[in-house]
Amino acid sequence: MLERIYRAQTAMSSACQTLGRQVNIMEVCGTHTVSIFRCGLRSTLPEKIKLLSGPGCPVCVTDQSYIDAVLALAERDDCLIATYGDMIRVPGKGGSLETKKTNNNVKIVLSSEDALQLAKDNPGKEIVFVAVGFETTAPATAIAVKEAAAQGIDNFSILSGHKVVVPAMRILLSEKNNKIDGFLCPGHVSVIIGYGAFAEIVEDFNRPCVVAGFEPMQIIEGLAEICRQLNAGKPELKSIYTAVVTEKGNPAAQKIIDECFDVADGYWRGLGKIEKSALKLKDKYSRFDAFKRFNIVETQGGERDGCRCGEVLCGLIEPQQCQLFAKSCTPRAPVGPCMVSSEGPCAAWFKYGRKKQA
Repeated sequence: MLERIYRAQTAMSSACQTLGRQVNIMEVCGTHTVSIFRCGLRSTLPEKIKLLSGPGCPVCVTDQSYIDAVLALAERDDCLIATYGDMIRVPGKGGSLETKKTNNNVKIVLSSEDALQLAKDNPGKEIVFVAVGFETTAPATAIAVKEAAAQGIDNFSILSGHKVVVPAMRILLSEKNNKIDGFLCPGHVSVIIGYGAFAEIVEDFNRPCVVAGFEPMQIIEGLAEICRQLNAGKPELKSIYTAVVTEKGNPAAQKIIDECFDVADGYWRGLGKIEKSALKLKDKYSRFDAFKRFNIVETQGGERDGCRCGEVLCGLIEPQQCQLFAKSCTPRAPVGPCMVSSEGPCAAWFKYGRKKQA
């Protein structure tokens, strides 16, 4: 173990010396962000290795207009909102789902199947499932939609906030933050889409892309592999998460996503409207589309006053550079979603990083 750590640190130091500057590596996955903070990995890295937290938390990247649309539905007497727990405290106009929950019109579910069961158990209510997530959770949503169609459950719909990761990475490099030297690619998403999906980033932008797991040694070796490539001047696509990630991913999961969803333009917090970055229900399942059922028009929402979550998610600033951080914005009273989600960079920094910063 010590020898592996020594080799990794040597590779990282060599890259900094070769490039003669700071090396910026973005971890795209929110689980990576939390693991890095929790294990104190930042303190073990060479001084000139800088880690950037990217748009890898699905709750965090959900546009404010989507949040406000969910809250508006929660005000309706005929609706019952089914949501995963990490969305419950995200603030929007006039509160959050947590504050609406007092009216018994918001239910926390553990799966899309639970949301579908709510529709069966409450035939007099419109059940709206808050479907937020990347390619990782999209298959489960698709299964629920297909079951609703097969069983004729007409009081069930989804408000699809599902997103596709690679287009966001492209926008980061082309418009937002071209100082990123390489990507530590998301492990969970890669299980579904395969590490081959990131080949276009390497080919079009000449940046290393390495898929790694979430254990400290996996993360360290993933960062070291990126630095080896930078040191050699030969960016490549590689996975060191070989236990669960293959080049082509999970064909069965990809198939059910393709059966239910079309790729469409979508709004991201901090990144704006990105072409072909969102998953919307196909026309044959449009009766389960809450956007259409309730005539919700998608628009781009703005950040709440003073909140800089969008900049944090682009790796442009660190959480403590936001003037609200740990002052008016805390886990007890969050202003932005990055302080709410368990995978949010602000929440991770607040819990694990403030002592070091002080």
